[in-house]
Amino acid sequence: MDNSFVWGHGRPFNAYSNYMKRKYGERIQKLSIDAGFSCPNRDGKISYGGCSFCSNEAFNPSYCRDCHSISQQIEEGIKFHKWRYKKVHKYFAYFQAYSNTYAPLDILKQRYDEALSNENICGLVIGTRPDCIDEEILSYLEELNKYYHIVIEFGIESCYNSTLQAINRGHTFECTKKAIEDSKKHGLCVGGHIIFGLPTETREDMLKQADILSALPLDSIKFHQLQILKNTTMEKDYLQNTEKYHLFSYEEYKDFIISFLENLNPNIVIERFVSEVPPRYNVINTWGTKRNETIVEEIEKQMIKTNTYQGKNYKQ
Repeated sequence: MDNSFVWGHGRPFNAYSNYMKRKYGERIQKLSIDAGFSCPNRDGKISYGGCSFCSNEAFNPSYCRDCHSISQQIEEGIKFHKWRYKKVHKYFAYFQAYSNTYAPLDILKQRYDEALSNENICGLVIGTRPDCIDEEILSYLEELNKYYHIVIEFGIESCYNSTLQAINRGHTFECTKKAIEDSKKHGLCVGGHIIFGLPTETREDMLKQADILSALPLDSIKFHQLQILKNTTMEKDYLQNTEKYHLFSYEEYKDFIISFLENLNPNIVIERFVSEVPPRYNVINTWGTKRNETIVEEIEKQMIKTNTYQGKNYKQ
């Protein structure tokens, strides 16, 4: 293995946990928050119904409910994680549910300030859409970033406009590209989410996205395999048009994600390989009971066994 791509921790990919330890010297846990925001493709500004795949309830931990104040969610989140991560003392408030820059600036300030008022919170991770930021918001986040660790995390989902239209995303990839570049110009850490297995995309289409994403100023990325979740628009379409969908088997996905990593910019930190929801939310479960920790371990073992690594085929 080329030692220039081992990032000082002997792993074949640029792992988020190791990145955080290098940056802060310790683990910092994210606390998910539902701050009561919506999305412009839900409330009618550009569309109704939201993204066809979206079931926010499936990803929210039990303490994360907008009927509770942000302060209460943080306190309950700390208690929730204490039993598992006994050595953790610092946290990021993760504004996760829906689009967390989709409000006037005075409301954003109020909600971010409430999270930062807790002495255990040392930064914010703000999940949002590329069409829900502007210069005013970015300038404010740039100022906050002088005192706290601020990450803005965009739902990319796909690099193809035809796919974005098909899933009712409500914006183009050009909008995504601009939002990422503008955020980086303001000195922010920028993360992204992308989904593999969306209808009409071939394996070749999905692999080509490694080159597209590698050219963006992304600091980190989360990978999600497509899951058909209950009570979504995609569930209805899947049941009526099953032939449109190809859901990865586990072994197929493991092989795919390794090939994708080989072509991905090695400077991009990998936060997640798969998404995981409680089984009761899945319309179909093709992976059994495999948990995230096991999947990461098996992907890493396979990469080491085959002497490959993130960025092996990357060309700047």
